[in-house]
Amino acid sequence: MADKQTNGPRAHEPTPGGDPQAGAFTLPEAMTGRASPTKAALGDKPVFAYYASLPQPQRGIAEAVDALAARTLPNLQRCVKWGMAYYGVGQGWCFSCGGFAGHVKLMFINGKELTPVPPVTPVGMGKATRGVELDSADSIDEHQISQWMRQVASVPGVGGAKH
Repeated sequence: MADKQTNGPRAHEPTPGGDPQAGAFTLPEAMTGRASPTKAALGDKPVFAYYASLPQPQRGIAEAVDALAARTLPNLQRCVKWGMAYYGVGQGWCFSCGGFAGHVKLMFINGKELTPVPPVTPVGMGKATRGVELDSADSIDEHQISQWMRQVASVPGVGGAKH
């Protein structure tokens, strides 16, 4: 847990060359229960290494989502689980972000309860999960996505403690 963020939210600063353990990988076409070979780990560093391993434009999209999350949610916590970046505040994880061939998926756990309900229902992430598929940084509706981030973070997250 040494990588756990302790000094408030901050946006990802790209690291030249990325993390040597992050290595590039082929992005999956669809969500099939595992997004990438990235190993599970708690904290900012594993998430930033995962994003550094993504090709463009997915890397830029994911980093823009991360920066928006950092601006939107105080005490933001990050981890990598199931091959995607997960974000939370308080108890549990609220939403995830992961790179796929042609787009980035931003999925809200319990997204079915959000207003308005995000349009994408992913396969293999639970019946209540909803989100959006982003194909460019320009496709990020910052106002709507930040509203969804605040809404989903205002209720207890899924999964209990972040371990």
